[in-house]
Amino acid sequence: MPADRSAEPVTAADRPPAGASPTADTPPAAGAAAAADTSPEAGVSGATSLGPDDIEQETIGTRAPVPGPQRSERMQAATRSVAIASAQLILIVIALVILGYVFGKLWVVLLPVVLGLLFTTVLWPATRFLRKHHWPPALASATVLLVFLGAIGGIIAVIAPQVVGQVEELADGVTGGLQQVQEYLAGPPFNLGDEQVGNAVDSVINTVQSNAQNIAGYAVTTATTIGNALVNLVLALVLAFFFLKDGPKWTPWLAAQTGPRAAPHVAALSGKAWTTLSEFIRQQALVGFVDAFFIGLGLLVLDVPLVLPLSVLTFFGAFIPIIGAFVAGAFAVLIALVSNGVTTAIWVLVIVLLVQQLEGNVLQPIIQGRGLNLHAAVVILAVTAGSSLAGIIGAFLSVPVAALIAVAYRYGRDQLDGLTPEVGPDGTSHQLTGDSSGAQLVRRPAEAEPPVNPESEDATPQEAAAGGRGLGVLGNARRRLRLHR
Repeated sequence: MPADRSAEPVTAADRPPAGASPTADTPPAAGAAAAADTSPEAGVSGATSLGPDDIEQETIGTRAPVPGPQRSERMQAATRSVAIASAQLILIVIALVILGYVFGKLWVVLLPVVLGLLFTTVLWPATRFLRKHHWPPALASATVLLVFLGAIGGIIAVIAPQVVGQVEELADGVTGGLQQVQEYLAGPPFNLGDEQVGNAVDSVINTVQSNAQNIAGYAVTTATTIGNALVNLVLALVLAFFFLKDGPKWTPWLAAQTGPRAAPHVAALSGKAWTTLSEFIRQQALVGFVDAFFIGLGLLVLDVPLVLPLSVLTFFGAFIPIIGAFVAGAFAVLIALVSNGVTTAIWVLVIVLLVQQLEGNVLQPIIQGRGLNLHAAVVILAVTAGSSLAGIIGAFLSVPVAALIAVAYRYGRDQLDGLTPEVGPDGTSHQLTGDSSGAQLVRRPAEAEPPVNPESEDATPQEAAAGGRGLGVLGNARRRLRLHR
């Protein structure tokens, strides 16, 4: 009879392989004891090991990638960059607010200067013509300015009698229109009696009488505003005379205050700003003339009163792009509605829309393609901002100011891109010369630039061999004329 082996020690040879089930030679109890003896935790905690299925059930997956080794460092660098950019933006905003405050305080002085510059852009071609024919600068400026004032006075003298003569007819038309409205309200479907309409009129009259003091205050304010406008106009005309007489001296004087290095940039930016203002005045004058001619012709054919005043209003409305044409057209339609009826007003509206389509789709792309180069949305936003800040004057000046800001921005952008906007197409630039007795700007070939990179495409073999210590004439010309682009 075999001996009982359950009490004998189990040797390594007697143990079954890992993962093997107990066989007939190894009883279940012995197999369990062997598994318990081979477990790392056996005799320590009494825990059993987990199988592969149990491990998979405990694992929770995610689609998020594992953090990179440099994520924290890059996050710190990005945060630092955002903080620096935010601080810079805050400083820029503070500087703009301060400049706006200063300009607001100096607006009384700046407004005549800006208006004088605009008058100068209109009168400079005639003044330059007289100066080229050996007229003294003061005499040429005074003559052109007096002729300009005479032309404005003549236009007012021609328009005023027509306005005064036709205002009574227009007032009668308004009265008749109100009577028609009253009769219309008295009939169906409103069926308002004369007593109700009279009570409404009395209510309006009482409201006006109760606010008579405020209306008087508004009238005084309006009179003060008109007085200030006349003072600014006279001061602007006086400044325009000096700008016309001494205009060519302003840029050299300004360049002399900045120094030789900044002088080419001052001269170039001043020239671009002057060209932009001149282009704006010429373009809007031509557009206004076309609008006034065709709309005035339509009003004349339809026998609408106040043809000349409405045409003049349309001409000056063109100097406030988009908004001015809309307002002038609305006035024309309103006058036609009051004086001639609904049918004529509809025809006037059609004429105004056709003329504005001609202006927007034909004249503006041809004329302004080489001028302001401002998007229509920018023009509308500029006019809205200008009118809200400074009324009619702000609406009038908003587009030129926006154009000048765009000129300065493009100039700075070209400088950052290395396009040398201070150099003309002929390879010359303005340079400051002179001594303590006076300074002047002369056009000379652009000065040699700093040493070039010997590995650049413009470097000559000699420059590459010398480590970029010099700049050849041909390379300089190619860089200045941007022929390598």
